[in-house]
Amino acid sequence: MTFVAAARSSPLLAERFEDDRPLDQAGWDEVQRAAGDLLPLAASELRYCSPTPRSRATGDALGYAPLVQLALRDCDMGRWRGLTLGEAMAREPDAVDTWLADPRSVPHGGESLLGFISRVGGWLDTRPVEEGGRIVAVAEPSVIRAALVYALKAPPSTYWNIDVRPLSSTAVTGRAGRWNLRLDRPSGQPSRT
Repeated sequence: MTFVAAARSSPLLAERFEDDRPLDQAGWDEVQRAAGDLLPLAASELRYCSPTPRSRATGDALGYAPLVQLALRDCDMGRWRGLTLGEAMAREPDAVDTWLADPRSVPHGGESLLGFISRVGGWLDTRPVEEGGRIVAVAEPSVIRAALVYALKAPPSTYWNIDVRPLSSTAVTGRAGRWNLRLDRPSGQPSRT
């Protein structure tokens, strides 16, 4: 299973909770630059995407023709939907502190971080596994972070320490309950830090 992070729809500092905006011009330009590395994933037997406009557009632009998966939607942020973290902090600083510290909390009235990780992990565990079969899913960076925390059986607080960049790819191998993170780079590719 290879996850591809959707191209951006806004400057990174203006990322909003449950951002439903389409790709901006910078996002389209990024897709064009990354296409050479990501196009081979179009040969995957199963191709999925989260329901956001930027995930669908990224998958379509890369030739994946992905099937939308509601389980790959972003975390339900309740009344914080559409806000940046800074805006939520300015309105409800104590609630944001609670949310960041307790993965079971839902001060925004939406979904807990633990519930989000479990939902994405449940989807991951239900993917058909065939020897040598390939699956690709284009999703929001937050969804990929949740999938990695689940796959690695890491504490939920690990979610905050995973950086998923737009149009990066991350692979997990294995099957339900036995996932492994695979880190590799195609030969001849320079490392990016």
